[in-house]
Amino acid sequence: MVVLPSAFCWLALALVPKVVAQQEDGFDVLQYVDPLIGASNGGNVFPGASLPYGMAKAVADTTSGSNQGGFTLDGTPVNGFSTMHDSGTGGSPSLGNFALFPYTNCPGGDVNNCAFPKRIRANFGGFNNVTVSAKPGIFSITLNTSIHAEMTVTQHASLFRFTFPTLGSDGQPAQPLILQDLTDLSNSRQDNASVSVDATTGRITGNARFLPSFGGGNYVLYFCTDFSGAEILDNGIFADSRASAAVKDLTISRSINGYPLPGGAFVRFKSAVEPILVRTATSFISSAQACSHAESEIPDFDYDRVADAATEAWRAKMSPIKVSPNGVDGSMLVNFYSGIYRTMINPQNYTGENPLWSSSEPYFDSFYCIWDLFRSQLPFLTITDPLAVAEMIRSLIDTYRNVGWLPDCRMSLNKGYTQGGSNADNVLADAYLKGIKGGINWDDGYAAVVKDAEVEPYDWCCEGRGGLDSWKALGYIPVQDFDYKGFGTMTRSISRTLEYSYNDFCISQMAGAMGKTADKEKYIESSGNWQNLFKADQPSVWWNGTDTGFVGFFEPRFLNRTWGYQNPLNCSNLDSFSVCSLQNTGRETFESSIWEYGFFVPHDQATLMTMYGGPESFVRRLNYLHDQNITYIGNEPAFLTVFQYHYAGRPALSARRAHFYIPSFFSTTPDGLPGNDDSGAMGSFVAFAMMGLFPNPGQDVYLITPPFFEEVNITHPLTGKTARVKNVGFDAKYANVYIQSATLDGEAYGKNWIDHSFFTEGKELVLTLGRNESAWGTRVEDLPPSLGRYGGLMGRLCIICIRGWGGWGGAIDCSKAFIDLVSTCLFLRA
Repeated sequence: MVVLPSAFCWLALALVPKVVAQQEDGFDVLQYVDPLIGASNGGNVFPGASLPYGMAKAVADTTSGSNQGGFTLDGTPVNGFSTMHDSGTGGSPSLGNFALFPYTNCPGGDVNNCAFPKRIRANFGGFNNVTVSAKPGIFSITLNTSIHAEMTVTQHASLFRFTFPTLGSDGQPAQPLILQDLTDLSNSRQDNASVSVDATTGRITGNARFLPSFGGGNYVLYFCTDFSGAEILDNGIFADSRASAAVKDLTISRSINGYPLPGGAFVRFKSAVEPILVRTATSFISSAQACSHAESEIPDFDYDRVADAATEAWRAKMSPIKVSPNGVDGSMLVNFYSGIYRTMINPQNYTGENPLWSSSEPYFDSFYCIWDLFRSQLPFLTITDPLAVAEMIRSLIDTYRNVGWLPDCRMSLNKGYTQGGSNADNVLADAYLKGIKGGINWDDGYAAVVKDAEVEPYDWCCEGRGGLDSWKALGYIPVQDFDYKGFGTMTRSISRTLEYSYNDFCISQMAGAMGKTADKEKYIESSGNWQNLFKADQPSVWWNGTDTGFVGFFEPRFLNRTWGYQNPLNCSNLDSFSVCSLQNTGRETFESSIWEYGFFVPHDQATLMTMYGGPESFVRRLNYLHDQNITYIGNEPAFLTVFQYHYAGRPALSARRAHFYIPSFFSTTPDGLPGNDDSGAMGSFVAFAMMGLFPNPGQDVYLITPPFFEEVNITHPLTGKTARVKNVGFDAKYANVYIQSATLDGEAYGKNWIDHSFFTEGKELVLTLGRNESAWGTRVEDLPPSLGRYGGLMGRLCIICIRGWGGWGGAIDCSKAFIDLVSTCLFLRA
């Protein structure tokens, strides 16, 4: 074991280039936003025109099998332009209602020579990728027919500008036709959809009933469409593949023999000398309300004005976060800001558009789904847009008041499927602990989370928790539970047990902060139920019989307390045969393996670490999880595992792991996301990781790693104070990614985490970086909070020993001997 002299270490540090952080004049965050990241390879993003949390979302829709966000860049053609979408979702394609489609003319002047069904009109929707342009609030594309389509939006309305060639494909002067149909992305329209067209003005109004993409029920959506820019030649309706200008109204059934019947209306124009503008708005209330939205929000058909306003709305939302671009590759800036941008597309503000109950509270939709969003997206918005989060929380609580339960997933006015626990509990606790107010009735919020914990709903498929009798009697959810009070998919017993445990911890923290001491103790006790599924002698063996070398895993248990079995590697990234979603044949973990869920005890990492044999064993297990590709960063349960090294006193390894994933798994190309964006979850992971402060959601804890930039500045929208993280010794090659020391507001700071006051009070964190792991953040008192104790006297004596490691001075920062000693001492703590 070789120990380098301390002078060598300081010389090495001195040779690292140092650049004073300086914000460039005219720094515009929007120049670094690329909405097309994730537009192929299953990213499922919405890359079109939207306002932050806007209801109107305009984009070209393609025929891709992965068009959940509407548009893809995978070579599939366009079959429509629609104004309602979700972003980053799994499940069936969402929304995409009432698509428009343009033709330069109908051959021979006969409207029946235009293709109306979308499966046929896709033959005229080819395009070259180089013609696609996407910017915040604006989207444009040129079809191979030379029709150029531009679109922008207000809160409820979209404005399309179609520019046509002057001659049609038959060489005749253009007589553009624009149709609007009664379909959606997933062809889910039900019976008795209706459309009408005004013979004089060409206004098209209508409605249809559709199905949500990841839940039960249905919804009725209304629309209103107007035209400007050219004189109308004629208009009418179409049914299936035939059209008529003599008929102005249509009511159509869903299908014949399973074939979704095309139907809708069209307007044809006398010429294409000027661009034709199409203003379309939607409403869940009525066509009249949709028309009112359109007329009030876009009264003048002024495309440039609307586009400029949309751009400014995004600039205002994103400007609170500014980083130093000094020396950094431009792709890093694009990765960072594009991630932030995607956090503000969903959830969507449908206030005033909820027909289900009358309320003065905000109504947000497209919580898709909270199992994904609680981990990083909503905590990110808590920092950058606390007013919006307050409105979202008010909406969740109002949903509880009127539906009876907090949603775990909600879209298109319907209950979505519950994936695990009642994770809205985590969202409310996170917001409460971080001081979110803004008109929230927190007494009702607390009643809502307590109901999740205490009352089983009849349909726990879509709200609340199932198996509560067993949960209270046994302290876990049994495999093959006997549950006659409520009904849902009888799977996921392990992941539900672990998630319910954490849900209860979050409730306990709310209770404690609200002065409800008895409730706090009650839910702290049940938050330890995760331990009842830990099988200390359970090995993990690969499918070929090779032992992983690790023992002690969660396993399912029956009602009689005997053990069941699930291979800890089932549902892992390397498992291609297990069913691990909501099917009734699913496993006992949801979308994730026992290996990965083996770290999901966010509130009691110290106890978990002890059960795993101490910090050294904990670190080895984390490394194995990542290095053997058991986990996959394209799924949200992987997020926190990147940073859980902090709890073992190895924050440097969290930093190293973050750089392992970014940018290798998150690039700035259309196929640059490792999985579907899940409503902005992937974007928030990138943003937090690159900002260097990652949350443990549901707790007032941010784990510190060096930002990917020399300096990060976050101005709090409510207090106006700017929090700042500075890297001293930063290098854009990312060799110096290990914190050597830190100061907080000028005072030495040894903790490897901070709390939310950092952002609200505008503190300054200065990190001195180096190329080797150091003693920073390794002491027991430096570690993040945990319900259980990290260790006893021996561990503390060992840390004292390290801190007083004599004349070796700075040499320990460069020596593997130090790392070995830290690992040994941390093991002794437990």
